[in-house]
Amino acid sequence: MIQGYRKAPFLGRIAIVSLFVAFPALAQQQPAPDQRAPSQQAAAPNASTSQPPDSQSTARTPEEKKDEQKQEQTGTSNDRIFWAMPNFLTVKGTDIPPLTTGQKFNVVARSAFDYFEYPWYGLQAGISQAENSEAGYGQGTEGYAKRYGAAFADGTIENFMVGAVLPSALHQDPRYYQLGKGGFWHRTVYAVGRILITRSDSGRSQFNYSEIFGSAISAGISTFSYHPRGERNIGNAATVWGTEVGYDALTFDVKEFWPDIRRAFRHKKNPTAPADQGST
Repeated sequence: MIQGYRKAPFLGRIAIVSLFVAFPALAQQQPAPDQRAPSQQAAAPNASTSQPPDSQSTARTPEEKKDEQKQEQTGTSNDRIFWAMPNFLTVKGTDIPPLTTGQKFNVVARSAFDYFEYPWYGLQAGISQAENSEAGYGQGTEGYAKRYGAAFADGTIENFMVGAVLPSALHQDPRYYQLGKGGFWHRTVYAVGRILITRSDSGRSQFNYSEIFGSAISAGISTFSYHPRGERNIGNAATVWGTEVGYDALTFDVKEFWPDIRRAFRHKKNPTAPADQGST
């Protein structure tokens, strides 16, 4: 789910830039082929006993440890993409307790009314006003207020439909399960595929009715209720639906690679010194 999708191509740009950051970060984690001589390869196990292999990729920060504990206890997360955007419905692993109906509504409400959302929708409304999209809202303070309210309502309705209402009615799991392994394109295909494939509350894979029909319902509600009359037609509703699903696919990609991006930032901030270790 992504908050606010009308006339907001910058959201897609954020996702694309994130993937460009993730690709080299993931490439750095791939072990290089061992080209040492056989005698050196034989001695390698003894040398590796003093230092665990791939310690950089397996090291976890205190925040990550706390987040894993919360997942085990509640089935949700405290994570934030780029340390700001709520990422509470993204989890790791498979042995995670299912969410009750109350938990689904609570976690979506926690995301929808998070402190991050208020300036986020304000930014979207500002860009929309600068582009004069949905001109029926007009300009000035009144036009901005209408755009802000519409953006907030769009995101909130979509979040609840896709993440709480339909998952509760259809007994589907609204969480995104990170794959976290494999090559870049393998993980990208997996992430985009979550648009069509999800889990049931019992853990079985099934068609993602909640995403496809939930986004369609939210697009219909917003288009035919509070948006300008000139925008109220089937074609516009279909365009909004397709745009919404497309941005959700990009969002799943960012969710999948966010741990890699975070590790890349952490490595740049606290680089190791392998040259020093080799010289001792």
